[in-house]
Amino acid sequence: MHSKEIGFNTICTHLGEIKDEQFKGAVSPIYLSTSYAFEDVDAKRYPRYFNTPNQEALCKKIAALEKGEASLIFGSGMAAISTTLFAFLKKGDHIVLQRQIYGGTANLINEEFEKHGIEFSYVDSSSIEDFQNKIQNNTKVIYIETPSNPLLSITDIKAVAALAKKQHIITMIDNTFASPVNQNPITLGIDIVLHSATKYLGGHSDILAGAVVSSEKHIDQIFQVAKNFGGSLSDFTVWMLERSIKTLGIRVKRQNKNAMKLAKWLDKHSDVAAVYYPGLKSHPDHNIAKEQMSGYGGMLSFELKKDLDAGKFQKELQLIKSSMSLAGVESTILSPTLTSHALLSEQEREEQGIRNGLLRFSVGIEEKEDLIQDIQQAIDKIKITALEHEL
Repeated sequence: MHSKEIGFNTICTHLGEIKDEQFKGAVSPIYLSTSYAFEDVDAKRYPRYFNTPNQEALCKKIAALEKGEASLIFGSGMAAISTTLFAFLKKGDHIVLQRQIYGGTANLINEEFEKHGIEFSYVDSSSIEDFQNKIQNNTKVIYIETPSNPLLSITDIKAVAALAKKQHIITMIDNTFASPVNQNPITLGIDIVLHSATKYLGGHSDILAGAVVSSEKHIDQIFQVAKNFGGSLSDFTVWMLERSIKTLGIRVKRQNKNAMKLAKWLDKHSDVAAVYYPGLKSHPDHNIAKEQMSGYGGMLSFELKKDLDAGKFQKELQLIKSSMSLAGVESTILSPTLTSHALLSEQEREEQGIRNGLLRFSVGIEEKEDLIQDIQQAIDKIKITALEHEL
């Protein structure tokens, strides 16, 4: 069965599964062996070579979801990102990066690239002219993330891809926030798509993994580095990730719907200073998002009015969990300055518009009325507490 012949949810459910020929079970069997028979010098099977039965099967599923030729899965999103970057960059090379990227990725660039003699430049806006101005003769990669973490800014994927192709530059995108449900960058011209599979691909807050999707040629180049870095993951985690992806489409579509409802409600709330969600018509990048996304995602960020303490607000929430991660079926909230972007300096965060009162909200699959009620009761409590202090 070819992925072009079947729909998204059918790919999620069936493609890349391992048939249980012995007992005819409905789910893929797990092959936990770390030692396989040597039969062919060109087909050595070993977990660190990313080619155990479960690894190979899952990679077919993920590649099909992102409309790529091949993929690799890693022990974390950062393992996928770092391995991919080092596969295409060496001493003397240069990379252009969007300023608003995941804090862990920025920290990797800032802390490690200079040691390896790799030059880098950040683009402070999503303007294609700004990307153009940062390109040098030794630029080998352009790296973007859209929607961005945590402010949900949108970069024109087609424009970046077209610019890079003219200059023979490899393009990479972190597609974690969108997920393959809402955005397929390869169809828009991007060369390499990266995911923290911990997030939407996993979706249940119990898996740590990463993924990269591209052409077979690029994946082979990444593999040559990956086998040396040793970032593979256990086959039990691989099996859990395959199980989780079966519900990816229905989970994310529900999260999309809830996020849109919550964003509109927050946008009208008198105690909310700002809402960042590309599905809102007031979002500065809404038109671009509408062009390149089939859904606007389950992630949004918002700021309470300055007289309301965001930290105290989080503590008063009863249903929505304060949590370090995102994209689970349960709704979670956090302060980017204390978690995802804590590795950046305060000045670096300010330059990106990440203020101390900003809250990143990962909307789950709960009933939207229950989420609204939880936010409202938390706001009411901190307002009462503030008034009591004034008295």
